[in-house]
Amino acid sequence: MKVLMAFDGSQRQLSLSDIAGLTGMDLSAAQRFTHTLATLGYLNKDSSKKYELSPRLLDFTYHYLTSSELVTRAAPYLQQLSADTEEATNLTVLDGTDIVYVQRIVSRHVFNASVIIGTRLPAWCTAPGQALLATYSDDEVNDIFDRSQFVQHTPATITDRGQIWASIEQIRQRRYAHTEDQFFYGDVSTAAAIVDGNGRGIGAVNLAVSRSRWVPERDTKRYADLVISAASSISVKRKV
Repeated sequence: MKVLMAFDGSQRQLSLSDIAGLTGMDLSAAQRFTHTLATLGYLNKDSSKKYELSPRLLDFTYHYLTSSELVTRAAPYLQQLSADTEEATNLTVLDGTDIVYVQRIVSRHVFNASVIIGTRLPAWCTAPGQALLATYSDDEVNDIFDRSQFVQHTPATITDRGQIWASIEQIRQRRYAHTEDQFFYGDVSTAAAIVDGNGRGIGAVNLAVSRSRWVPERDTKRYADLVISAASSISVKRKV
């Protein structure tokens, strides 16, 4: 797994010495593992003896998506949101300190086509992430904040922990999160948490809209109501 994770997208191909350096293995160990992975079909090697990931790795993505009850349950609601708004609709889950996109329906108005299934973004500055964090205990949120890096992604990114906490408290009251220009400049995102029977977030639905298409007076309440309704429909009924 360390060998596979060395292919992080920054370089398409890696040499054996690259892999050894990135994983901290000696050349002998790196060679054994790359040989095994190539034999199994998860790595391809070209004539220059450089390695790259093979399409077979997508089998894991396929198996995850087809076996996920959350993805299956959310699919028709995301499709309806997409049809109603003609905007990008997403399903994300929390993994560590990041949200991960596990389902995405884009439209002809999509703001950022580089965001695909598997994309990771920090939870603290994204609407889906904040919507999920709002369902967790204060201690859990603080733990995630302690492990996060509050980086200025755009000129508008709010990095003050106190201000982010104020947003979390507000989300708990109104049941949806809303961010503008926080990770991508020009991106307006509205999200609501999908919860389990105990009210704990297990995923989030969000709409991502380009700034050029966003009209606050028309869209703020409408999109908030839409994501809250979708998330509520996907959520597990609370235990009595």
